[in-house]
Amino acid sequence: MSEKEYRRTKLGIQGPVLAWQDPWAGDASDRLMRTGTGLIYPSQDASPDASTFIGAMKELGTEFYVHHMMPGLDGQSDMIRDMAEHDMDVCLGNEYGNINGPWVKGTNRYDVPDDVILEAARSGKLIGLLYDEPEHLQINAGQYRKDGWYPHWGETDGLTLAEAGDKVGASISLRVKHVRELLQKNGFEGMAAPLISEHVFPVMFHVKARSGMIPCPKIMKESFQSLQLATALGAAKQYGRSMWICADLWGPDIGQWFTRISGFPGHSPEEFESALRMGYLMAPTHLFAENIDALLHFNHSRFEKTVFGEVWSQFVNEFVPRHPLNWSHADAEADIVLIHADDSNFGQNANLFGNREPGSEQSSSVFRAWHLLSHGTIPAHGSCMHIPGYRFPRTDLYRLVPPEQFPLVNGSTELSQTAVHPLFYPIHNVLVFDEHVEEEMLGTPRLIVAAGTRLSSVTLTAIRSQAERGATVIVAEWLVPKRLRESCKLGQGRWIVVDDFLGEEAREGASIHLGSADCWMQRFGNNEVRFYKDNEAGTRMRFEIHRNKS
Repeated sequence: MSEKEYRRTKLGIQGPVLAWQDPWAGDASDRLMRTGTGLIYPSQDASPDASTFIGAMKELGTEFYVHHMMPGLDGQSDMIRDMAEHDMDVCLGNEYGNINGPWVKGTNRYDVPDDVILEAARSGKLIGLLYDEPEHLQINAGQYRKDGWYPHWGETDGLTLAEAGDKVGASISLRVKHVRELLQKNGFEGMAAPLISEHVFPVMFHVKARSGMIPCPKIMKESFQSLQLATALGAAKQYGRSMWICADLWGPDIGQWFTRISGFPGHSPEEFESALRMGYLMAPTHLFAENIDALLHFNHSRFEKTVFGEVWSQFVNEFVPRHPLNWSHADAEADIVLIHADDSNFGQNANLFGNREPGSEQSSSVFRAWHLLSHGTIPAHGSCMHIPGYRFPRTDLYRLVPPEQFPLVNGSTELSQTAVHPLFYPIHNVLVFDEHVEEEMLGTPRLIVAAGTRLSSVTLTAIRSQAERGATVIVAEWLVPKRLRESCKLGQGRWIVVDDFLGEEAREGASIHLGSADCWMQRFGNNEVRFYKDNEAGTRMRFEIHRNKS
């Protein structure tokens, strides 16, 4: 692909959830839960009119707006009309409907109604339908809906992990097919409104991508960044999808920065700056910030930028123009491939795919593989911070400051800045593929690690072939037939069968391929993006771009 064929990453912002009333829905937005906290928060600022709000977004360099749809459709038509008049693309988000209902029968999921999709498509500005944390709501089905156990894509109790994954995928495929056919029947391109899957947990990326959704990893939040992005990049590449990225300012930390509520923003301005650069350098098709009320304050007559708004403006107006990219996320190539079945286990080993029966301990082998590949920096018992061993400072702020005292212009003066969430976790050019990956997709990795609960015969044949061609393959013994459970030299490479990815044999086999412990590297074609820790906490990173000769 030539440089001129690349599309520049489009930059967007998601609407407010605490600061001011929705400019098109007014009082209606104060009558429903707008956050996942389980509480109704009254708006903190005065209410701007729609024109002033859109003007503020344009001043921030916003190219598309991610709109929190009101489940009662309040102001929906007016919002679409205004987006068209101001020539701004819009993505419709389902978060408020997920939280408040109405839900699709037998699920905890809100789907944008057909007539709303068509109205938005007729405006010419619709670019997607954002499903908010659908992996979270499949696993934790009782997060919002309290009248029963209704996972996001359907009930999976009693099914095996493979069966549950297939059922979730089939449900997603039906919804993707419905939206595509709806658009086609009404004279639009079938992919005019792709379904985008926004993930807080690094699970189900491959299930969603295989079923037709666009992966959208959240960065910051409570994620281990390199793990999150290597998994999403692999899913997008394996299944030929676009990739979006959400820079989510909700998080665990506190400090002397503008704070709307406990946990928001839960990352420092310097971390936000590094995260935006990190996300951009992954070359997604779209990148947006969640939410705009961390970036702006409305003081009855005009919008004023917060410190986070200043960071965003510098990113849009200085960093992006100075760093044009000649690669796409689809150009990602791996030196290390991690293969595992996507069982939706992020470390709690419970409710896998929404199944309330106990999970398989073999799925936890994935975490030990990540511990190995990350020089021990990613914990061996989970893939995000919602696992034992992490205490979030935001809980102290929640206890100390009642809701009516927010926002805090300079954070809490009674609590010192506390950071438990770094950005930097060193891995050496890793991509994650699922148990169905075929050999052509693997490229020419030097190290392949196969973990998790199952492996297809096609993928087993592929990794054996890779070993014969020179790769080191480290595979869990339960994934291969007995006849292949002996470690050996295989062709030009090595075949290493282990029962523990942190045992001596696995460590010895992987050691020469793991790169430096002070560098996280991701390669896109001939371009290597290298990240280095730039402060002790790891909340700030510096980067280098190295262009290798063809």
